[in-house]
Amino acid sequence: MKKQLATLVLAIAAAAPALAAPETFVADSSHTFSRFSYSHFGYSTQLSRFNKNSGKVVFDKVAKTGSVDIVIDTKSVDTGNDTFNEHIQGEDFLDTAKFPTATFKSTKVIFEGDKPAKVEGNLTLKGVTKPVTLTVTSFQAMPHPMMKKDAIGANAYTVVKRSEFNAGKYAPYVGDEVRIDVAIEAIKE
Repeated sequence: MKKQLATLVLAIAAAAPALAAPETFVADSSHTFSRFSYSHFGYSTQLSRFNKNSGKVVFDKVAKTGSVDIVIDTKSVDTGNDTFNEHIQGEDFLDTAKFPTATFKSTKVIFEGDKPAKVEGNLTLKGVTKPVTLTVTSFQAMPHPMMKKDAIGANAYTVVKRSEFNAGKYAPYVGDEVRIDVAIEAIKE
């Protein structure tokens, strides 16, 4: 009887559809960037980026769950001008001597259909942590055509007030609202 029961359990398990499990993807540093933009005295919208970003994404398409963990090297800020890079890294703004990284750690991923639409989490910048929501504007999950591994990619953004992160010098003349855009491509571990 025990042998028949064990055989039945194994047969049922073999016949059941495989359930997807969470998959971990590591950010491709060649295709993962964080950018920020803000109004400069109303004259123009300044666009800058961070050249060094790392992170992991956990994605479970079947369960519609996931997590995002991104680390931004704030010393890699690139405004297009070395003097201005140093200015942005100073105490009034990023204070990279004390805070060489910024982080985003998700608390919830909200799906619309099969794709993530929003990622709620905590942004830590200049030692201050605040809740933010990233709005996902594009998402793709498919085998990478060159690496021959599963990969995911996304673009997302949020808007924060830099004064809430102790970086509000010259506000409101230099815009307090800063849009942060993240472009990420990640390869399955």
